Amino acid sequence: MRAQITLTLIALLLTACSSEQLYATGRNAQRTECMKQADGAARDRCLKDAGMPHDAYKKETDAARK
Repeated sequence: MRAQITLTLIALLLTACSSEQLYATGRNAQRTECMKQADGAARDRCLKDAGMPHDAYKKETDAARK
């Protein structure tokens, strides 16, 4: 019974987040990983990719689906 309540609460919390919020959370995690790279050029490329705005990401994924 307790596990069911926990799973239900988790599901509700996950659905409460918008796709933009989830995207931002993922990008923040990516930025953290970028900062761990020793090579400056690779770190800069990684940070540039991590800085893609949600709108640009959405357009890119929508185009890929077509």
